[in-house]
Amino acid sequence: METKFFEKDKLLVLKITDEIDDYSVQKIRRRADNEIERYMPKRVVFDFDSVTFMDSAGIGLIIGRYKFTNMLGGSLEVANLTQSVKKIFEMSGILKLIPIVSLDEYKV
Repeated sequence: METKFFEKDKLLVLKITDEIDDYSVQKIRRRADNEIERYMPKRVVFDFDSVTFMDSAGIGLIIGRYKFTNMLGGSLEVANLTQSVKKIFEMSGILKLIPIVSLDEYKV
């Protein structure tokens, strides 16, 4: 996972570069939580541009980070959803809670 923090906007972008399954979700969760605590951003965006596979563990990962970020006074968003990831998010109803945003202005 790659991370970028934009101080001006208090935006933390977490670009997931792995498949999201039971095995990788623990590693991603620890790293995401550490980065969120480190920067205390107002906005956290998960970038799914490089994700080729995601199962239900990924939904748990995102919901958990959504709750964690809200608890710290921030918001969570997602960007660059691949077709397969978007389908899983739509079926789970997660997009009713978490908006899809564009990262074009940040050149991530």
